[in-house]
Amino acid sequence: MEARYEELSLDTQGDGEILDVTAHAHKALANAGFSDGLCTVFVAHSTCGMTMIECEPGCNADLNRILEEIAPQDAAWKHNELNADSNGHSHARAALIGPSVTIPFANGELMLGTWQKIVCVDFDDRPRSRRVVIQLLG
Repeated sequence: MEARYEELSLDTQGDGEILDVTAHAHKALANAGFSDGLCTVFVAHSTCGMTMIECEPGCNADLNRILEEIAPQDAAWKHNELNADSNGHSHARAALIGPSVTIPFANGELMLGTWQKIVCVDFDDRPRSRRVVIQLLG
């Protein structure tokens, strides 16, 4: 088994912006030339998450709505109080979603469902530049 990885930088607007990174994972797999294995897509930030969803405006809005219900932006966050910050909700939401997804691949193709997309969700309350790592084992 061999490992390869690629990195990319995403400029985000925050506030629940959802960016489809599926094409980047496909490209990394093609560049590696592997046939069978695992692809992990990881975002290296504590106010950003990586997940899979049908990436369309309705699902995107639903995801952000449910996360606002679970971790409201205007709640009293200890992080904000202790650090003179305003993004406590962003850290909580990112922790709920998690920083990575792993997708198996076979015959050089990611084994995604018809509507599944790999998405990076930026929960911060300001624009950021995000580092995404795609690691392949094959």
